[in-house]
Amino acid sequence: MTRSYGHPVLNWLEDRTGLPGLVEDFLMEDIPASSGWHQVFGSVALFSFLIQMVTGILLSMNYAPTPGEAWNSVRYIMTELTGGAMMRGLHHWGASVMIIVVVLHMVQVFIWGSYKKPREGTWVVGVFLLLLTMLYGLTGYLLPWDNRAYWGTVVATQIGASIPGAGEWVTRLLAAENGIGVATFARFYAIHVLVLPPATLLLIAFHVFLVRRHGVAPAPGDNLPKKKFYPEQVFKDTVAIFIVFAILFTLAATVRVPLERLADPTDNSYIPRPDWYFLFLFQTLKFFEGPAEIVGSVILPNIAIVALILAPWLDRSPAKRARQRGFAMGIVAVAALGWTGLTVAAVRSTPPTKAVDVTTIAGPEPWQFLTPVELAGAGLYKKENCMQCHGKGSTQFGPDLLAKGQTKTAAELIAHFRNPMAKVPGSTMPPINMTTAELNSLASFVLKLSPKNVALLESIPAYASDAAQIYQKNQCGACHMVNGVGQKLGPALNGLAERRDRNWIVDHFANPQKLSPGTTMPPYKFTPKDMDRITTWLLEIPSA
Repeated sequence: MTRSYGHPVLNWLEDRTGLPGLVEDFLMEDIPASSGWHQVFGSVALFSFLIQMVTGILLSMNYAPTPGEAWNSVRYIMTELTGGAMMRGLHHWGASVMIIVVVLHMVQVFIWGSYKKPREGTWVVGVFLLLLTMLYGLTGYLLPWDNRAYWGTVVATQIGASIPGAGEWVTRLLAAENGIGVATFARFYAIHVLVLPPATLLLIAFHVFLVRRHGVAPAPGDNLPKKKFYPEQVFKDTVAIFIVFAILFTLAATVRVPLERLADPTDNSYIPRPDWYFLFLFQTLKFFEGPAEIVGSVILPNIAIVALILAPWLDRSPAKRARQRGFAMGIVAVAALGWTGLTVAAVRSTPPTKAVDVTTIAGPEPWQFLTPVELAGAGLYKKENCMQCHGKGSTQFGPDLLAKGQTKTAAELIAHFRNPMAKVPGSTMPPINMTTAELNSLASFVLKLSPKNVALLESIPAYASDAAQIYQKNQCGACHMVNGVGQKLGPALNGLAERRDRNWIVDHFANPQKLSPGTTMPPYKFTPKDMDRITTWLLEIPSA
């Protein structure tokens, strides 16, 4: 029989769709009298997932799902799109909030023993929802395609490759057999956007169905008449959701989510670090080396997952009161202390990174205006580890080159590089064995160092200094001009990205006559790595 609501619109909707009745049944569900603030976590977790869906959809409207363009689109979202930084902040911090809430929800269920008969299935579905939540973080980590994302994913795929018997299959599944590339990016994006959301929605629907089927677990000894979900529990859930959203909004508004430099596969000096919720696993791996690494990367995590799934069957104690579940509370306490200790240890043991947040830089960065000879010199400066003796906070065997400007000429510096003892008797500095061109580059960069550009050295990406060395080695400056230095036999390379794309540049290097008939430029057979480095740098040279 159709319900009547005393309003023609509601009656029409009920007759045609049944939605008013569905909402009424949901709000008027019977719940235990003991229900209260401790049972708001489920609703907050659902709200957190909805936040991730909405912000994810908004981000995808301005996101280009290909590696190089992904980085550019994220930078556009952060620096130019109205509300873009807030949107990304909500999505980024929302992932952390969702993990925290889901874990708290499971801890509350575990302490109360609410996973016992007949709610074993509800618990198991909750465990799989927790795993999906962690998988969101793992797959979404790569999508900004910056250095942090790239190298963090390298570590994750290497862990997957270490699984006995399945490592090769996992590597092929993630398209990471030949390193992290376009195919890997496509797999992670597809899993994050196309696979996980529908899987999560189905599991949430099943989870809610099981909760309604078996009812909300009452507190032990609760023999009072049941109450309705609306209005008391709805009010408490709403207040909890509001508090969580206020925290999330504050984080998104005040703590900027960084975007590091474009992923650089050649930057082997980068120290990868996963998001905070994976740091405990990151630290655990340090206790197992060589063949034993599989214990920390595969065996222990899988034992923990299996133990969580089997908890309703492993725990056969009839006790449900929190004060009677000392063993369960002890497990929670040990897990919390272990997780916290490993996370803190990971933070302390990982050297602080000096990554540059590119979204805080307006326009071209200072290093992009360096001449090729200066940029090449920066790479040589790092290669020779000059900072060990001449940097701030170093052992200070030599003067701090960053603290004051240079008073020597390039010729004097080159002479000193070749024979330090002749210029500074008693010096422990060894002679630098380089070509004249390389010494000239090194001297040019040293002359550039001063207190005003103290951050310049750290801001230069490895691929750019490597590319400049390739440029110098091949004497490209004999025909081309970069940042006002070089010859004009060929076109100036400033602002090249405004005229040519990456594919054109690669093809031009391989066969200049094909794209520029009559040119005197010879073909260059660079290695794929060198081609990627010099092409990326050329596209980043700013307009004159």
